[in-house]
Amino acid sequence: MKEYKVEIVRYIQNTFDSNKAILEAKAEAQTKLDEYASKGYRLVSTTASDSATIYLFFERDI
Repeated sequence: MKEYKVEIVRYIQNTFDSNKAILEAKAEAQTKLDEYASKGYRLVSTTASDSATIYLFFERDI
């Protein structure tokens, strides 16, 4: 049996430096990856939307 989780990473550009927003979102996504990996999950898919949102889909065997 599998257990699934979805995490949302939002990136908001508060300044004119678009690279900063991307780097912050990347760091947050990596934190989520590390957190879920430590709990036995693995990343199975990702998707992004036009509304500055990244979805991370995780699963693990239970």
